[in-house]
Amino acid sequence: MKVVILAGGFGTRISEESQFKPKPMVEIGGKPILWHIMKEYLHYGFDDFIICAGYKQDVIKRYFANYYLENSDVSFDFRNEEKKVIYHSNAEKWKVTVIDTGLNTMTGGRLKRIQPYIGAEPFMMTYGDGVCDVPLDKLLEFHQSQGKMVTITAVKPEGRFGILDLEGNQIESFREKSQDDVGYINGGYMVLEPEIFDYIAGDATTFEREPLERVAAEGQLMAFKHSGFWQCMDTMRDRKKLETLLAQNKAPWKVWED
Repeated sequence: MKVVILAGGFGTRISEESQFKPKPMVEIGGKPILWHIMKEYLHYGFDDFIICAGYKQDVIKRYFANYYLENSDVSFDFRNEEKKVIYHSNAEKWKVTVIDTGLNTMTGGRLKRIQPYIGAEPFMMTYGDGVCDVPLDKLLEFHQSQGKMVTITAVKPEGRFGILDLEGNQIESFREKSQDDVGYINGGYMVLEPEIFDYIAGDATTFEREPLERVAAEGQLMAFKHSGFWQCMDTMRDRKKLETLLAQNKAPWKVWED
C-alpha cells in the first residue's frame, strides 16, 4: 500500500526555518521531520512513499538523490582498471517518489495530481509536519472493517492556554487546559479509497473543505480515535518541544529500533 505525504506548503508560521527549506525538511535531532514520519510508516511495513512536493521541492529531491550515499559506508577501490565503488548500506529499504505538485496548488489539488501514481488501489495519506504514535496497523484494520471511503485519525491536541472559569467578572478557578477541554481534530494519518479522486475538482480545491465535507455528508467519513501522542510542528516552539523529547529519549513517535 502506498503512503502519500503532503509536503508542498510554504510553512509561513515557522519561517525562521522554512525560508531556507520546505517545512517537512526542518530537522528534529538532525533528521527532517519528513524522515521521522516515514520511519514510523516503515516500522509498520509501509515502504512505498509518494511525496507531494511544491515549495522548494528541489531540496526534497536532492535529499533523496543523495540519501543512499550519505547513509552508507563506502569503499573506493582504485587498485585496478575497474575502479570499484562498493556500498555497505545502512540506508532504509524504501521507495520514494517525489512529485512536483505545483507551487500554489491546494491540498486537494496536490492529491489529484498524483492520482496516476496511485491507480485503483486504496492508500494512506498524511501531512509532512506532524508526528504521532498511531498504531498504523490498527488504523488500517479499522478502515477495512468499516467499508467507508475515508478514515481520518482523530486526535485531541494539547491545550496551550490556561482556562478561566468565570462567574460574571469573577474568576472562579484557573487551570491549565487539558485534552478534555478540546474537541477532536483532523490529525492526518488517513486511509483513503481511490474513489476520493472523483471528489477533487483541481488545483484550487482544498481537500479539507469540499471533498471531505461532501464525503462526510454522504456518510463515507470515519474517525479512528487516537488518545496517544500527536504533535504538529507549526512553530519553533513546537520544534523545540519535539527536539527536547527526542534528546531525552522520550519521543513517543519513535517506534522503530535504531
